[in-house]
Amino acid sequence: MQTPPAIRVSEEVRAAVADGRPVLALESTILSHGLPSPRNLEVGLRSEQEVRDLGVVPATIGVVGGEAVVGLAPEEIERLCSSEWVVKASVRDLPIARAKGLDAGTTVAATAWLAHRAGIRVMSTGGLGGVHRGAAETFDESADLPVLAETPILLVSAGVKSILDIGATLERLETLNVPVVGYRTTSYPGFYVADSGFTLDYRVDSPAEAADLARARDEFGQRSAVLVANPVAAEHQLDPAEHDRILAEALAAVVDAGVTGHDSTPFLLDWVQRATEGRSLEVNLQVYRGNVALGAEIARALAG
Repeated sequence: MQTPPAIRVSEEVRAAVADGRPVLALESTILSHGLPSPRNLEVGLRSEQEVRDLGVVPATIGVVGGEAVVGLAPEEIERLCSSEWVVKASVRDLPIARAKGLDAGTTVAATAWLAHRAGIRVMSTGGLGGVHRGAAETFDESADLPVLAETPILLVSAGVKSILDIGATLERLETLNVPVVGYRTTSYPGFYVADSGFTLDYRVDSPAEAADLARARDEFGQRSAVLVANPVAAEHQLDPAEHDRILAEALAAVVDAGVTGHDSTPFLLDWVQRATEGRSLEVNLQVYRGNVALGAEIARALAG
């Protein structure tokens, strides 16, 4: 695939893709919007180094001055981590960001879309977007789902955040013909907890098995992503009973506050973080680190 002229691919990433060496795409909204400064920069740079230590080229993706960049330089990562003017960009926002010269962290959808166009086959993130609670009335569904239905990348995540409607999200992924497998489990993870209460039909037990699944998808000529759900380690998850109690309180609070639409997600996540006295943020980091490590191993297996 020829990379569109609006996308700048770093020389390191371009060379690795051309040589068939493993590359791992990383999103930037966790840095621009998900973590506080200066923790975000520390996590961004450390994650890239951990990927390199596993023999894989990291490709953090974002928008700088309107230019979509696959393989941000350290100073560009710092810019997205420190500027108060950084917006959040999904696929629909990329032309707007380009025309207006904006800086933007890219969502799962935009990161996957850009990574695929640069020839990258594997991506890691924290949590996946999905169907929001009450979507039967609001039609509120993340753009991650339809984009992944037509973007042949392998994506490692810890499921969808439990503030979303996990059951409806899994139903939508089935309808969209997106394969979903658990990593060494058939219990679908709920981001903050290892088991959301929903069961998957299939699992893979090694990076090599995950890579085989991506190859099989390609052999059929299918265009959807392959989703590998990697649960947070049980010792790092929020206590499930505490999680359920806080989630119920957060869902009641968002109704009482009259918050709707795209404002509901940051409201709920902030509520959970304050209610857990910051422990949910630490779970978030453990989730991300685990997914980055697994994504790097799968990228290496797929390249091999």
